[in-house]
Amino acid sequence: MFKIGITSLIKVLFFIFNVRTSITLKSNVLFIVIDDLRHLTGQDVRLPNLEKMAANSVNFKNTFAQQALCAPSRNSLLTGRRPDALRLYDFYSYWRDTVGNFTTIPQYFKENGYETFSVGKVFHPGKSSNFTDDYPYSWSHYPYHPPTDKFKDSAVCWDTRVKKLQSNLICPVRVKDQPGKSLPDLQTLDYAVKVLRERNNSKPYFLAVGFHKPHIPLKFPQKYLEKVPISRVNPPRYPNIPKRLPVVAWHPWADVRHRDDIASLNISFPFGTIPKKWTLKIRQSYFAAARYIDDLVGALLSYVNFNNTVVVLTSDHGWSLGENGLWAKYSNFDVALRVPLLFIAPGLSPKTVSKPVELVDIFPSLVDLCGLPGNIPKCNTVEDKLTLCFDGKSLLPVMKSKLQQNQYIYDFAISQYPRPSVYPRSNSDKPRLKDIKIMGYSIRTKRYRYTQWISFNNTLFTRDWNKTYGLELYDHLIDPDESNDLCFEPKYNAIKNHLSSLLRSNVK
Repeated sequence: MFKIGITSLIKVLFFIFNVRTSITLKSNVLFIVIDDLRHLTGQDVRLPNLEKMAANSVNFKNTFAQQALCAPSRNSLLTGRRPDALRLYDFYSYWRDTVGNFTTIPQYFKENGYETFSVGKVFHPGKSSNFTDDYPYSWSHYPYHPPTDKFKDSAVCWDTRVKKLQSNLICPVRVKDQPGKSLPDLQTLDYAVKVLRERNNSKPYFLAVGFHKPHIPLKFPQKYLEKVPISRVNPPRYPNIPKRLPVVAWHPWADVRHRDDIASLNISFPFGTIPKKWTLKIRQSYFAAARYIDDLVGALLSYVNFNNTVVVLTSDHGWSLGENGLWAKYSNFDVALRVPLLFIAPGLSPKTVSKPVELVDIFPSLVDLCGLPGNIPKCNTVEDKLTLCFDGKSLLPVMKSKLQQNQYIYDFAISQYPRPSVYPRSNSDKPRLKDIKIMGYSIRTKRYRYTQWISFNNTLFTRDWNKTYGLELYDHLIDPDESNDLCFEPKYNAIKNHLSSLLRSNVK
């Protein structure tokens, strides 16, 4: 008869328990999305908490949004489908009503046993999320928005030049003097911490936390200006409009121009640029706002048990800070599209990945990373009506691979931006669907960015690649600022033709 010693039996039982535990216990998920946070380097500003997080994460350092505008980007990210699939390029339609009943990231986790929470700005509020942040589909509890949100654009910025409160772009404040004696992101942090402390532990959680800064107005506790001395703020290397830039690629950054402090500068529309002194002040305030959010992220992470939690941090898109004369988002340039993407998970070793990836990759990656039911198909066409399919791909193979090269990872990212006309108008930044006549499709490889502005039909959602309004090609090996359009340089013809073909074949 087979005999087993007590020590061996304990080992066997311990092994069985661990196996069952690993199968049955699901990891919690903390999903952090920061509004308008571009990919910042150490030369821009020190963000100690994000830097620490990056050092302990799988850091995808070349991650690109699908459209540099809040609602289209967030809906794309949260459904895993491109803006063309959602037919949303502005703020004014809800995909479940107009296109299909597509599943979202939190909805899929909710359907698989998670308690889901939305705190702060996760979906873009308003029509694009049915005025409910997609509740109850996506969330177990009604989404939380901080009470002081209603003052976000109020005249609460003390302007020493005019000695009164204004609705300024640059807005360092004393928190105790603000309406409600707080700021939205401080209240978002407090509520998220409350969820982590007080929730029912019978289910794993999916907690999405959306911080609003450094979205404009650049309102933050004034002490953060001291952390970013203006003497250390560098101007953009190319602050003027590039000579070869197609006119259609320019946008007039109207939301910046309309703020009281910037409006007082009387900058000519649409091609006037901001004076150097103000360029430095805006850059300083953007960096200070980013440093403020960095502290809030650090505070939030201090409440997380990393032994059983997957943490993802990203942004909806970037923000131009005077590069090529541009501000805000609304373009296909790297500074408007490139964002941080960090994954921390039990069993994942830190690494840096330089290949281009996309925000639509997050959904399938989280499904695989958390061991949720897989075999979810790739969307075959833009009209694919499956409630659950992905336009992106899972990044888990490259997260787990010891090599950066991996057959599952493509070598490019695709983004797009609409325009109402070639020449910039007052609505060129954010055209409504009915006004869109041109779509700029852009492909980014590790070395190149190629963009083609083509005719777009806003009722049939069709495109005419033979009707082109502008071409752009940038070589990041020699021009990381994307300030020298090489599209008509003969020696780049082969590259241009290859990227054009690759772009067309991957835009459905």
